[in-house]
Amino acid sequence: MNTTEIIAGIEKAETALDLMWNHLSVPLLDRHQVLSYDACWIQSLLSASRQIVDFAEKNGGELEQKLARFYVADVLQEICGKFSQHISHIGATHEQMTQTIWSGEVMKLIAEHLDPQFYQPLAQLIHDRKSGGDYGLSDDQKMIRDTFKKFAEEKVWPIAEKVHRQDCLIPEEIINGLKELGCFGLSIPQRYGGFQNDTKPDNRGMVIVTEELSRGSLGIAGSLITRPEILSKALLKGGTEEQKQKWLPLLASGEKMCAVAVTEPDYGSDVASMKVAATKTNGGWLINGVKTWCTFAGYANTLMVLVRTDPDMSKGHKGLTIMIAEKPSFDGHSFSYDQPPGGHIEGKAIGTIGYRGMHSYEVAFKDYFVPDENVIGGEAGLGKGFYLQMEGFAGGRLQTAARALGVMQAAFEKALQYSTERHVFKQPIFHYQLTQYKLVKMAAIIQACRQLTYYSASLMDNQKGMMEASLVKFYASKISEWVTREAMQLHGGYGYAEEYAVSRYFVDARVFSIFEGAEDVLALKVIAKSLVEEKSKK
Repeated sequence: MNTTEIIAGIEKAETALDLMWNHLSVPLLDRHQVLSYDACWIQSLLSASRQIVDFAEKNGGELEQKLARFYVADVLQEICGKFSQHISHIGATHEQMTQTIWSGEVMKLIAEHLDPQFYQPLAQLIHDRKSGGDYGLSDDQKMIRDTFKKFAEEKVWPIAEKVHRQDCLIPEEIINGLKELGCFGLSIPQRYGGFQNDTKPDNRGMVIVTEELSRGSLGIAGSLITRPEILSKALLKGGTEEQKQKWLPLLASGEKMCAVAVTEPDYGSDVASMKVAATKTNGGWLINGVKTWCTFAGYANTLMVLVRTDPDMSKGHKGLTIMIAEKPSFDGHSFSYDQPPGGHIEGKAIGTIGYRGMHSYEVAFKDYFVPDENVIGGEAGLGKGFYLQMEGFAGGRLQTAARALGVMQAAFEKALQYSTERHVFKQPIFHYQLTQYKLVKMAAIIQACRQLTYYSASLMDNQKGMMEASLVKFYASKISEWVTREAMQLHGGYGYAEEYAVSRYFVDARVFSIFEGAEDVLALKVIAKSLVEEKSKK
């Protein structure tokens, strides 16, 4: 595949994007929030463009190569529009724009690859192959995918709609089945009872498993390993050796099922202002306060809780610590437990439009006792909770991208199938140009997301990639709403009916931009801040 003009188009867009970043500084991010947000979005688009082109060039056939061309052209067209809004704000001249993103070469590339003569044969290729492109997996990775794809189709699919519509708890057979497959140890080193090679981590395996389970159902399968992933990463980063030896094997086997209690009713992503406190007592700590959006907190018997151990609020996030609170497992939408020393914990599920099965709870602690040995990092871990949480959330963000991939893939497959079955005006809706354009764009988006997710996973294998994980989480979460929305739209009225799975995919996709780093905060406080700081050092 000759990618010279495609790469040149990406480079021109990157040069234009530099004009945005050069206009920004950390103190200016809040003053120019729309500009900062759009710069992050463009950064994610171009990162995905790089990866889809690289994959197509090295591993792709005709379908993959054409998808890459379509995707880059579509991205460049979107970026052109973004600059129309911001050119005056960044002090750019029209001449600078015509030399970069508005150049004749870029316009020619867009016109050629967004022309029906290009994408309609590509849609037919997708139709004939019944595929949106190859994944680019090794034989071992294909085996992993096939194993969990089979589990999702045989065990998850048959009950996914019932759990969603009736807001049931995840059936025990799903949890036990995933325990048997070793699902909960995918991110834990072998020396601690997991499946990760001690010397050669493979985060892509976790991504592949997560995607296939999410393709079956986000709520009852795809998200089960997210919470142990977060706690495991925090333990590996800052836990004592004794804590690693104790907790990681329990998490890997599924004997300990985990929930994460970070968010508070008045403080979501504003971690530095959190007030749930732990005060020192004989042999441990007493937790008081309310946490919210604690997914799976009812069934879980282990809670990773971010608490304030230093009452001096001026210390912000430096006064926070992570503790492991233990409790019995409960079924249902509420729970209450009196701890023998006199502490109390109770929780009530929050009704949600999607992402059902695990249930998200508001959890109240009253003098709830946690022993010293359950403070991650021990005494040295006091005040380190924010940093350990960020380590865990980096893995969680990568996994969220994988979850979004699974939901998008499921929606795309349903849309492609339905487009050949549904006849309107005496022909399948697949034969209409607009349908073909939508299916091609869906396939291209999914391929770009997948390759950026795989790339981020490979970086994390080498203790890098926190920025890339944030970017792909940001991008995949937002774009999954478009993919599932269009899949739903192609079903017409039936897309709005609960009996068709695309309606579930649509409401499930909405949650991705909210958890593991709310979209706006992730863009402005994590991605933009980090990139501006990085560029200022050059």
